[in-house]
Amino acid sequence: MEAKVSVVVLPPSFRSRALAAAVVISVAGLLQSCGSMSMGETNVHGIVVTESTLSAIKPGTSQAQVLDVLGTPSTTSTLDGQAFYYVSQTTARPVAFLAPHIVDRNVLAVYFDKGKVSRVANYSLKDGVVFDSITRTTPTAGGDLNFITQLARGMTAGIPGFGNN
Repeated sequence: MEAKVSVVVLPPSFRSRALAAAVVISVAGLLQSCGSMSMGETNVHGIVVTESTLSAIKPGTSQAQVLDVLGTPSTTSTLDGQAFYYVSQTTARPVAFLAPHIVDRNVLAVYFDKGKVSRVANYSLKDGVVFDSITRTTPTAGGDLNFITQLARGMTAGIPGFGNN
């Protein structure tokens, strides 16, 4: 059995048009795929406090009313729940595959005294202090030896002239 191959030869004037059409279609496809990638993505996480919600929280408001207006807090103080903290953060990234960076961060702190709001504070990123956390580790004995070395020393520990006697 023989396989026949047919080749279509286009006239020179048609070749340049076909090439131009193929290039246009390819570029349009690339632009469409780039358009589906999010260019300039901004995300807001947490509760966004508006002036109307902030005005609803006044000194003397109960904890239950604060929960009704603002919802569940991001965190509470560890001492008897005397403060609710609502944290929101806005991140942005110029291109979808880059890591996001923090644009804005707000912490709404609602302080309570005997179950009633005593004061409200709204902290932003400019109010914060950047600090470095120092990680300290305690070295353990034998940490610099590999497993085989430790095994060999353990096997020869009782034999005079070998190991660390």
